[in-house]
Amino acid sequence: MYEYFVYILRCSDGSYYTGVTNDDERRLTEHGDGLDPSSYTHSRRPVKLVYLADFQDINEAISWEKKVKRWSRKKKEALIRREYEQLPELSRRRTAFKKQIKVSP
Repeated sequence: MYEYFVYILRCSDGSYYTGVTNDDERRLTEHGDGLDPSSYTHSRRPVKLVYLADFQDINEAISWEKKVKRWSRKKKEALIRREYEQLPELSRRRTAFKKQIKVSP
């Protein structure tokens, strides 16, 4: 049985990178070593692992990664701090803000 991981890295510029892998140690080493000059993290090293979740099903891992990637910075930081009770409130705030935006014809 395989194991899959969704991870968040804090980059040296303070931004976050979210990814999915089946080998967390290898992938973190690759990010740290900067093997791919075109990758987001290459010019933002050093990076630090701040969140790691494991999954048995690759589809669940990919789904979670995609969901987290769409989250606001504040919501990601609540997840990193394991303040799960704040996640619904942070979602409501963003939804309320979107409703206030009016588009001119």
